[in-house]
Amino acid sequence: MERILVSACLLGREVRYDGGSKRSDDALLAAWRAEGRLVPFCPEVEGGLPVPRPPAEIEGGAGGEAVLSGAARVLTPAGDDVTGAFLAGARAALAAARSFSVRIAVLKEGSPSCGALAVYDGSFSGRKTPGSGVTTALLERDGIRVFGEDRIAEAARHLAELERAG
Repeated sequence: MERILVSACLLGREVRYDGGSKRSDDALLAAWRAEGRLVPFCPEVEGGLPVPRPPAEIEGGAGGEAVLSGAARVLTPAGDDVTGAFLAGARAALAAARSFSVRIAVLKEGSPSCGALAVYDGSFSGRKTPGSGVTTALLERDGIRVFGEDRIAEAARHLAELERAG
C-alpha cells in the first residue's frame, strides 16, 4: 500500500505558527487516513520551532529551491533568521518519507515549508507568489510528487497511477 506524507495541520494537529490547525474535511484524505496510508508530519516543529511561533516567510518570495541552494533565507517579521530550522525540518520530512517509501505528499499550500505552488512573498503583507516551500523543494528533488491540499483529487489520480504501475 502506498503511503502519503501529509502536513500534520491538515489532520487537525495544532502545529501551525499561530498554534492552530488547518484541518481539511476532504473525503479522500479521510478515506486515506482510515486506510492507514497517511504519514503526518510538521517540518517546522520537527525542525525545532515552537508552537506558537512568529510567522516566517522566504525573503523575496524566492522559494524553497533558493533556500536549499543558500541563495535565500527564511525570516520572521523581526528579521530573525530561522532558515536552519526550516532546513532541518525539510531533511527530517525527507527522512520520514524515505522510511515509509513515500512517493506522494499532500502538504499545506502557501507555507514556507510545505507550499507546492505558491508561498508568501516575504513582505508579511499576505501576498503570495508562485513557488514552493523548503520541504516541498527537497521532497521534489528526491522524486516525491507534492500536491497542495486544494489538489487532493489530482493527488488521488497520481496515487492510482503509482499503484497501477506497482
